Amino acid sequence: MLALVFGLSLFMLWDAWQKYSHPQPPVVTAQGAPAGNPAVPIPTTDLQGAKVPQITAAPALASAATVQIETDLYKADISTLGGDLVGLELIRYRAFSNKQSDFVLLGPQHHYAAQSGLIGDGLPNHKSMFKVVSEQRQLSDGEQAFALRLEGTAANGIKVAKIYTFHRGSYVIDVSWQIDNGSTQALAPNAYFQMQRDEVKPEGEPRMVNTFTGPAVFTEAEKYQKVDFKSIQENKAKFAKSADNGWLAMVQHYFVTAWAPQGNVQREFYIRPLDDGLFAAGLIVPVGNVAPGASVTLDMPFYAGPQEQSRLKEFAPNLELVVDYGWLHLIAAPIFWALRAIHGLVGNWGWAIVLLTIAIKAAFFPLSAASYKSMAKMRKLTPRLAQLKERFADDKQRLNQEMMKMYQTEKINPLGGCLPIVVQIPVFIALYWVLLGAVEMRDAPWILWIKDLSAADPYYVLPVVMMISMFLQTKLNPTPPDPIQAKVMMMMPLIFGVMFFFFPAGLVLYWVVNNILSIAQQWKITRMVEAGGDKPKAANDPKA
Repeated sequence: MLALVFGLSLFMLWDAWQKYSHPQPPVVTAQGAPAGNPAVPIPTTDLQGAKVPQITAAPALASAATVQIETDLYKADISTLGGDLVGLELIRYRAFSNKQSDFVLLGPQHHYAAQSGLIGDGLPNHKSMFKVVSEQRQLSDGEQAFALRLEGTAANGIKVAKIYTFHRGSYVIDVSWQIDNGSTQALAPNAYFQMQRDEVKPEGEPRMVNTFTGPAVFTEAEKYQKVDFKSIQENKAKFAKSADNGWLAMVQHYFVTAWAPQGNVQREFYIRPLDDGLFAAGLIVPVGNVAPGASVTLDMPFYAGPQEQSRLKEFAPNLELVVDYGWLHLIAAPIFWALRAIHGLVGNWGWAIVLLTIAIKAAFFPLSAASYKSMAKMRKLTPRLAQLKERFADDKQRLNQEMMKMYQTEKINPLGGCLPIVVQIPVFIALYWVLLGAVEMRDAPWILWIKDLSAADPYYVLPVVMMISMFLQTKLNPTPPDPIQAKVMMMMPLIFGVMFFFFPAGLVLYWVVNNILSIAQQWKITRMVEAGGDKPKAANDPKA
């Protein structure tokens, strides 16, 4: 176990150093520019009648303009080229590098845009030019929603409009396609909705932990499926291709964008590599039959914002799975619920972490007590074990026999100090991932110098306190009979302390509180045992 922990520590330090010394340069793309493969997606299944040919329009970059929209939660940029959402600035979240600036989710830092278009002969797509016909650019006082209307050109007297509807207090943007069939023939077009993105990790990724960035698909049949960029590039990506339910998202640490068709409409998912290191992830849905002289409107909600689980659940079923707790989701989900409930009472996420740690420690008090009692007994036997080692230094088999005989005589299980801790490990790891993945920790202050629980302690106070607490715990534990193991145990506080220099302050706070509580409990039990509460029996004691 020591070798495993030591090796894992070295690997994480090496991985962090590689990220620090060889950062991946960002790909900067002009805002609104159609970088990458301009191909419009074509459905591979018969979504609606006969398949339609691919139609692309020549881009007119010189005449493309950007419309700026502002609500109470964000500022959005809409390009007249394709009517794409090419910029999104979340005004309630601060940038990682500059806390005086707003966090930019979509925009020019690296190519990331939300696009949509129609698939049909002569119909506009994300390479077509649109004309803005709405005047309003921001929410008025007391207004709950407003719309931005863009109109595109189509052949044979067909009129097409793309409408964005923005809501107060919501990160959901409704995207609608309106088709007025002025031709003499019926239409049966499809529509596609996609995110186009590069594979560059977003700013502010944890140095010591590799969080997921990339597309994800959910259907009731296939459940939640993450798709990494490498498998997409190698054409090895596996995900649900079609269903009459589900959603598609682009996930990164703390934030997400997602398309979620409403109802049980048939949809086809696609994820593919483009040129210039870009990727497209989207879905295709049928618009419906449009008779001559008739009109039809297709609505598609789009979420772009923080991974606040209450908002995600409201937007689409199971979208909260993008807050990835891995295989410990069943344990982590109720832990986060408890953390949020405590925060509702105390109003501070730092104190909520402290109180939750105390509650978890109290829940495992009996197990911890058994562990520390076993370690305290082992500590008392350390001198006698050392004598046995000296006496049978040349006979390992006899040494093991005498050690087991001593354990049986004293009624001590040498693994008694480990097994109760092993039972608690899944809970502690789940709490670790909760604190790492909760966007609520971002920019959340605790006390004094801790202004952001999701960032590293700027003065390294908490990591140093954690190192001291781990050293004290090591002193309370029984000294390993092997000198090499003893030296490794003494090095562990330093190794973990250096690792935790890069960890978010909220995680370090949890470990510090847990260590302090463990020291208090272990010290009390150790004193009780050493004072004679559990005296070791002599080997020749008839009551043994």
